[in-house]
Amino acid sequence: MTSEPGDGVLEEFLADPANSALDISTAVARCCKALGLQQAVIYLADLQQRRLIPLTDVSSALPVDDSLAGWTYRTQSLRVEESEGGLTTWLPLLDGAERLGVLAVPSATLTPASLRRSRTLAALLAMMITSRRAYKESFVRRTRTEPMQLPAEMLRAFLPPRTIGTAHVVSTALLEPAYELGGDAFDHALTDTTLHAAVLDAMGHNLASGLTTAVSLSACRNARRTGADLPELVESVDEALSRWLPDQFCTGVLAQLDLASGVLRWTSCGHPAPLLIRDQRLLVDALEREPDPPMGLPSLLADSSRRTHEVALQPGDRVLLYTDGVTESRTRDGGLFGLEHFADYIIRATAAGELAPETLRRLIHSILDAQPGRLRDDATLLLFEWRPPTR
Repeated sequence: MTSEPGDGVLEEFLADPANSALDISTAVARCCKALGLQQAVIYLADLQQRRLIPLTDVSSALPVDDSLAGWTYRTQSLRVEESEGGLTTWLPLLDGAERLGVLAVPSATLTPASLRRSRTLAALLAMMITSRRAYKESFVRRTRTEPMQLPAEMLRAFLPPRTIGTAHVVSTALLEPAYELGGDAFDHALTDTTLHAAVLDAMGHNLASGLTTAVSLSACRNARRTGADLPELVESVDEALSRWLPDQFCTGVLAQLDLASGVLRWTSCGHPAPLLIRDQRLLVDALEREPDPPMGLPSLLADSSRRTHEVALQPGDRVLLYTDGVTESRTRDGGLFGLEHFADYIIRATAAGELAPETLRRLIHSILDAQPGRLRDDATLLLFEWRPPTR
């Protein structure tokens, strides 16, 4: 079997330590040359996932909802279209389960070899983008469409990727207003055995609210990374807030899903209960429990201890954590969005086979587009789906 043109050049490119420090435009050009491709254009999704913005040339931005590139982003699937002088292959840029954007690779013809090299390039560039976007300001600037307020800037520095997951579990989250956050936040993380998930909602809508949420997130992560169990996570948040911000409190739901058994454990602290969707229907009140006091000083002054609840999920179950900014938003006719409308949207998307990240993207846009002005309160959504391996 003969090697394809460019295979050895790519190996040399990857083996050269100097190439790890290249700017992204130069890296794209050299990778294309090494792989025998004409060129490639990176498009990154903007913060609200409405547009795909070119990173390495001056092409126009493309709409996520009305373009072939957007179709690739929405479905995480490859697509080929005719273009001037040949074909353009659109490939998703993925960091694990997280959607970064898409890659356009023009070519005169498409062969199995060129398609394989295009996929290789997309995988390589996704890793390069992920490793650099934490410190490359150009990525941040290109994907923002308006100035960000200080509380939102602070909170977003603490947020994990929108989507994480494996072949058997995915967790995805969004929050709005993207540039004017006050006190909402989400968190999710994976270990070998457990998915950790949380939504938080601090009192108020200002810098103090954002600081309260940031301290709560940090306290929770600090305890989690030392192997603390769920009650200890909540206790760590209580103690941190009562010590450093005694006049502030935070509501929230902290949850843990055992990836092998599907056992879900959670604690609700003055917060709306999670929702359980099974077999394309909402199991009303399935996770409804009497909430504990909010986290912070109110909890330390209460007489009762924190309670942990438990339920066994079934394969394919979807669990939704949310803040009341979602259900208290308005529909186009002026009524409350409400819990039923919220759950019905998720159920219809599930029935249509829509990917979980795309379901939340479309849902939050439908909420935003129905508002006569800005949201009355932060709106946060976190959805996770459990699909264990078939025995």
